[in-house]
Amino acid sequence: MTAHDTEFVLGSTLNSLTTVRANKGQPSTLARILDQTRLGWRKVATGAAAILALAMGYHVIFGQNGLTAYQQKRQDANALDNQLHSLQRENDLLKGHVDRLQSDPNAIEHQAREELHYTRPGEVIYTLPAPPPSQSSQSQSSRTIQ
Repeated sequence: MTAHDTEFVLGSTLNSLTTVRANKGQPSTLARILDQTRLGWRKVATGAAAILALAMGYHVIFGQNGLTAYQQKRQDANALDNQLHSLQRENDLLKGHVDRLQSDPNAIEHQAREELHYTRPGEVIYTLPAPPPSQSSQSQSSRTIQ
């Protein structure tokens, strides 16, 4: 074996490991296989990272606590907030009605006349029959039956 046939390793880092024949200046078979293997692993690692990124993105959007679940919970919270405000308004109206009934004799009289059909002496209450259903509501109900 001569000095021309010996192989020299140029560079000591893993990324630039190249074996060159001293007499021809071409990479050896071992160096080419190592480079191809390293490039193959890079492709595999890059593909795995891309798949992992896609899986994470899918989980962020469609997962159990993803964006779609967040939007649904946000809509539910808004609906409950609207319902809460509506019930608070109704509660305030009822509190005002209770206060009037406790303090105003005219409100008590009005309530008794409306709900209990009380009358003063000498008054007569006339009760009218309920109006017959209109033709449009009868035709709609007959359409739904057919």
